[in-house]
Amino acid sequence: MPSLRDLVAEELSQPVDPRVSAMAEAIAAKYGKASRAVLFYGSCLREKQLDGLMLDFYLIVSSYREAYGRGWLAFANRLIPPNVFYYEHDGLAAKYAVLSEADFHRLNGPETRSVSVWARFAQPSRLVWARDDAAKAKAVAAVSRAAPTLLSAAGRLDAESPLDWWRRAFALTYSAELRAERKGRSGSIVDIDPDRYTRFSQAAMAAIPAEAAGGGWGIRRLEGKILSVARLAKASTTFDGGADYIAWKINRHAGTNIELRPWQRRFPLLAAISLLPRLLRSGAVR
Repeated sequence: MPSLRDLVAEELSQPVDPRVSAMAEAIAAKYGKASRAVLFYGSCLREKQLDGLMLDFYLIVSSYREAYGRGWLAFANRLIPPNVFYYEHDGLAAKYAVLSEADFHRLNGPETRSVSVWARFAQPSRLVWARDDAAKAKAVAAVSRAAPTLLSAAGRLDAESPLDWWRRAFALTYSAELRAERKGRSGSIVDIDPDRYTRFSQAAMAAIPAEAAGGGWGIRRLEGKILSVARLAKASTTFDGGADYIAWKINRHAGTNIELRPWQRRFPLLAAISLLPRLLRSGAVR
């Protein structure tokens, strides 16, 4: 049986659309020698569609000070990781999140209750740019922590099949963030490529530490919702067109028809605050 790290390394190395690679290289170039790796993930990878959508990347840097200097962005990235930015390249639009190598390793593991990173990297991703072999090895090691963390946090129910375990685990992570997806979206993550999750199951289960235990989801949900709001507030200062992106994402995933007013575009944080109660009542955001 191949090890989980071997499976992750193989998956991360699979080819992507050349436009994805070009955008990743351009993002890395913005941060010069601080850039260590760029990973591509999310719905555009799953659905193999780029045009008219928002690509998702993680930029891994050596340190926040080297990436930003001594400004407030470095402090914000350390305090509430990650920072999120908007980017356009060759007719495509993307958002990219910035994490240090140390934070990327930590946030993929069980030492954090925050689901944001390990829930995403338990899913397929691609390493589309790396500084060198050492940076690539660190990215593979970090991503290899995600699937065991996800499954361990969910805990396995009696007689539960591996695929149902994955589905339930992703559903739990969706409940621990503010999400704009329709009910059942978490299960579709597995159902779009069940062979992949079947292939990863045995190795991911074998990598769960013997002392690991599930539970604690009440605390995770409370902390996750608070963190989601804090990240949204922070992103309103770093993300050009942030209010339009939020409205687009909610409309796409929740089937709503939100139209922003001019003042909401000028003040994205206030827009998000003003929309949140209505979205929660309607069930568009959970």
